[in-house]
Amino acid sequence: MSIPSILLLGVLFIFLTGCFGPVKNMPVVITRESPVSAVIMPLQYPAAQYRLVSWKDLPGWQEDPLEDAWQAWLKSCQYLSRLQNSPAWTGACDRAKNISSQALKNNQVIRTYFETYFQVWEITQAKHNKQFAVGSPTGLITGYFEPTLKGSMTKQGPYQTPLHRFPESWQSNPNIVRPPRKDLLNSNTLHGQEIVWVEDPVAAAMMQIQGSGRILLENQQILRLSFAGTNQQRYQSIAQWLIDRKELTAQQASMQSISEWAKKNPQRINELLDANPRYVFFKILRDQLSVKDGPVGSIGVSLTPGRSIAVDWQAIPKGAPMFLSTTDPDDNKPIKRMVFAQDTGSAIVGGVRADYFWGSDGSAGMKAGKMKQVGRVWAILPHQLDVR
Repeated sequence: MSIPSILLLGVLFIFLTGCFGPVKNMPVVITRESPVSAVIMPLQYPAAQYRLVSWKDLPGWQEDPLEDAWQAWLKSCQYLSRLQNSPAWTGACDRAKNISSQALKNNQVIRTYFETYFQVWEITQAKHNKQFAVGSPTGLITGYFEPTLKGSMTKQGPYQTPLHRFPESWQSNPNIVRPPRKDLLNSNTLHGQEIVWVEDPVAAAMMQIQGSGRILLENQQILRLSFAGTNQQRYQSIAQWLIDRKELTAQQASMQSISEWAKKNPQRINELLDANPRYVFFKILRDQLSVKDGPVGSIGVSLTPGRSIAVDWQAIPKGAPMFLSTTDPDDNKPIKRMVFAQDTGSAIVGGVRADYFWGSDGSAGMKAGKMKQVGRVWAILPHQLDVR
């Protein structure tokens, strides 16, 4: 089936101009009548291609227990309900609020809600990369977690590595590219911006990659930190740095293996960490979450283990329901479940690309550190939503 002319114009526009930002002057409304075979590159989400498919095309949709997914969806609605000029999202969330808690004990009620008010879009790659070609429905699925580091409010004893707040003098121009990590830490730029001191510099760097974490203080109190900004330097993988120098193989390059390498090579830790020029700043969560709550994602809601993912905002609408099909990094058993686009990250780039939130510490850290799986994703978007 041929692609409608309006879609060809949209794709040609992106190709000719190289535009990677939202294009608001060419609205196209997606409806139930959109041809199932049409492959589109949404102008608002140029990092992905979208293809309308059937609910029957979701592998494992009927088997997914949705009670905790529903709670994660209501969290997304806390964000989506505040959007202006988005009647598709606000309408879907208003309908969700009207479903009684008693009815929600039945999984089929939740399934029927989504099948009635939403439609399924398969996501495929819009750009070629080293592993996946344009149009491929498969991509890289990694994992992340909320770490807990031991720390102190003062620099003393084993606590010699600082975590910093975003400098107040930068607040007026937060998007300016600042000096790389090495230069920042070797200057006086961040003096006085220390929030807390931790004992493990590699764990601190890992926490920067994760974007949030908990600090266990000496008095056993928990300090929760969330993402506050960066120096706007491009993220570079320290795992890739080790692979390029044949210190680790690609198969070995997990968070655990990197930590082990650091213990064996303490004199090279700064060299390793400086390979990533990006530096992440934190802020203290003044409204401290309960111990059971996950960290706060980029849309301002607490993340749900196994139901929240980080995606590329150039590919996926913020807060959107999605469906993920991938495998467990330990035993390769299938993971097929509804998830929600509630977070983002500098290393998460492209349409078929997701970072799966495992939870906090323990087994979550082990799973996240090893997860480099192939997977597929689908966007679940309300009827009448204009994604182009």
